[in-house]
Amino acid sequence: MDGSLDGLDSLDGWQAEGYAARVHYRGADDHYSIEFYEPSECVLYWKVKGDGETAVPVGRETVPDPLRRRVRENLEAAGIDPDVERRSL
Repeated sequence: MDGSLDGLDSLDGWQAEGYAARVHYRGADDHYSIEFYEPSECVLYWKVKGDGETAVPVGRETVPDPLRRRVRENLEAAGIDPDVERRSL
């Protein structure tokens, strides 16, 4: 680890474990789990169902722009290139 996960872990809501960091966001009607994977430098979005237990991966084009912008801001604050948010697997 180069410390980038430590930077995310210090931000509100983010939790780092191993080679990944995760945060949960709730919008008006939608709930998302966002994961950053350090080895591949990519961000994955999961939409969480109403039960809070089930999540399905979703394409970033389905994620609201304000949320994506906030994730890029968080990455930048942690010292991670915010353009990794746009990287496809």
